[in-house]
Amino acid sequence: MNFEAEIEELEGQLVELKELSERTQLDLTDEIATLTGRLEQAIAATYADLTPWDRVKVSRHPDRPVLTTYVDGILDEFVELHGDKAFGEDLAMMTGLARIEDTRFLLIGHRKGTTTKERIACNFGSAHPEGYRKALKKMRLAEKLKLPIVTMINTPGAYPGIGAEERGQAEAIARNILEMFNVRVPILVIIIGEGGSGGALGIGIGDRVLMMEYAYYSVISPEGCAAILWKDGSRTPDAAEALKLGASDLMKLNLIDGVIKEPVGGAHRDKEATAEEVKRTILDTLAELSKIPMDELLAQRLKKFRYAGKIEGRFPSVEGVPS
Repeated sequence: MNFEAEIEELEGQLVELKELSERTQLDLTDEIATLTGRLEQAIAATYADLTPWDRVKVSRHPDRPVLTTYVDGILDEFVELHGDKAFGEDLAMMTGLARIEDTRFLLIGHRKGTTTKERIACNFGSAHPEGYRKALKKMRLAEKLKLPIVTMINTPGAYPGIGAEERGQAEAIARNILEMFNVRVPILVIIIGEGGSGGALGIGIGDRVLMMEYAYYSVISPEGCAAILWKDGSRTPDAAEALKLGASDLMKLNLIDGVIKEPVGGAHRDKEATAEEVKRTILDTLAELSKIPMDELLAQRLKKFRYAGKIEGRFPSVEGVPS
């Protein structure tokens, strides 16, 4: 990431200094501490003033924690469930029965992979219609088992291939959006990286929608927006600014309910601390939602999305409008 040039230079110097100390047995403790302090200051200063396009780059960082990072790092038990019982298995959508301590739930999320081979197999997190149909079938299973649902969104968008369209990509996503309003268990949605278009919304309807600090959530990618509006890829940073895709803007628009803080410098710099924060958030939020009567929860869920993005003077106020 170009805005991390100074950080990368200091990190390289720090590695060289530590190697020199080990190789020569010289006591460079003071020098290492000084350089470490400079590095921490550079990270803090850089990440305190990121542009929207910079934040998108952070959300796509190759070392950023992905779904499997959280499965391996915070779950005490996980049994993956496969297939949509109609066409086949979609590796880009993971579903399974999960447990953290005494809390059991159904986990659904976009799987991006961590190696080049895995990323290609998972279409870089872009699910096919069978992935969304699999997700809905497992939601209905969770409803029967009275298990809350946690979804983790990390996709640039649904897979746009001809086969996916032939098998009903748009219908599958629309069906999920419609049906999730009526699933009679609590639903927690967490955007952990990219939250792109309908691909995100296909598992994005919930009672609480939370977002990692450096994730993004948007109707379209900045590159796609720049191509459509200006037919000019160099305008991608302008598109990112116009889309209001960052956590702070989305909070102001009431499109998300909260932000999960990341370590200074992004989740990729401290995956363990990030995982612990996500774990605590899941437990606390599911405990909160479990106390709300189900009929009331469903009514709140519908109202929440009906008036999402309300802007005074430009979008009707909820007062006086029938539910």
